[in-house]
Amino acid sequence: MTTLGTGLVRPRRWLRGHPLAFDGGLALAVLVTMLCASFAEPVPGHGPVLGARTPELSSVLLMVLAAGALVLRRRRPVVVLAVTGQLSAVEFALMDPPAPVVMSAVVALFTVASRTDRPTTWRVGLLTTVVLTVAAMVVGGTPWYSQENVGVLAWTGLACAAGDAVRSRRAFIDAIRERAERAERTREEEAGRRVAEERLRIARDLHDVVAHHIALVNVQAGVAAHVMDKRPDQAKEALAHVREASRSALNELRATVGLLRQSGDPEAPTEPAPGLAVLDALIDTFRNAGLPVEVACTDPDSPLPAAVDLAAYRIIQEALTNVRKHAGPEAKAEVSVVRVGGTAEVTVLDDGGGADPAPAPADGGRHGLIGMRERVTALGGTLTAGPRYGGGFRVHAILPVTSRTRAPERPGAAETTGGRA
Repeated sequence: MTTLGTGLVRPRRWLRGHPLAFDGGLALAVLVTMLCASFAEPVPGHGPVLGARTPELSSVLLMVLAAGALVLRRRRPVVVLAVTGQLSAVEFALMDPPAPVVMSAVVALFTVASRTDRPTTWRVGLLTTVVLTVAAMVVGGTPWYSQENVGVLAWTGLACAAGDAVRSRRAFIDAIRERAERAERTREEEAGRRVAEERLRIARDLHDVVAHHIALVNVQAGVAAHVMDKRPDQAKEALAHVREASRSALNELRATVGLLRQSGDPEAPTEPAPGLAVLDALIDTFRNAGLPVEVACTDPDSPLPAAVDLAAYRIIQEALTNVRKHAGPEAKAEVSVVRVGGTAEVTVLDDGGGADPAPAPADGGRHGLIGMRERVTALGGTLTAGPRYGGGFRVHAILPVTSRTRAPERPGAAETTGGRA
């Protein structure tokens, strides 16, 4: 059975790709059937007897015309039905006994029912059934109550029902296929969205790491260049800090980029992402760069969720980097992490002493504030950043301890003022 089904696949595909050839074969089969039926004579109590009669030449011509019209049944189904219906009515009226030209009208009615909507099917089908049945009963050569006339009614009604069933099944299959394609597109869009979110997260991490450590390297390199001739010991200390900051930057870059590797890669990082547990080491890097920082944390032994912990660490890192870059050499900073109910509040303040805040670059700066805003928004929190009354700058983030993921807002929607990057 399987071998037979496999052998029919190729002819079926060929016929599906050549509908005109299929319709030509169908028209030939209908013509042969009509010719065979025209040679049969129904005998009561015995059934049809072949060779009992011979069709007239005009009947054969009508059968050929009706069968030939079926070749165009897909392109002009209603026109073909009208032609075959008229030929059948002519056969009923002029020929005695009539030839089965009505078979072509039944095939044409099935085609109309299978290729149009249901209201059209029943309107056209009812009209065709009534016209052919009345023609057979009124102008036909047999009594109006004969079984041949009842057969016309039955076959036309069956053609309507069968064509409507085929159309419904085809629509059902198309709907299933469309749903499957839509589901596939939805999966692809969801996968693309997740990839975009992951790229955005990695870009934020890279920005935080690079901006922080490069700022420290820049400051320490400037100190070393300034005191190289007069105080070589202090210059060596500054260069040591440069080396340490660059090593930390490389390690964090390796950890971040390592997330893009395959899971089987032996060089993939296994250490956890940074968080408030290593906040002291982060603060020391800024203190070594010459930025006095005071830290106040409540409930240090109560860990935050991983996503909130990483966001708090990155916010402090970026905010202190901005202080070191823009607030001037005499600036001081304060960092506080406080648990308030179901939220964690992160605040970074500076007094902005010694220099005015640097303006945002014209080529699209302020990525640090935008990145902080996106981190906080993704967790369902809020962030405000702007100048303090009396001088300085303030960054304040409220992070829900039970985070909920939310689509990041457009960068232009960040609640930030001032010129920090």
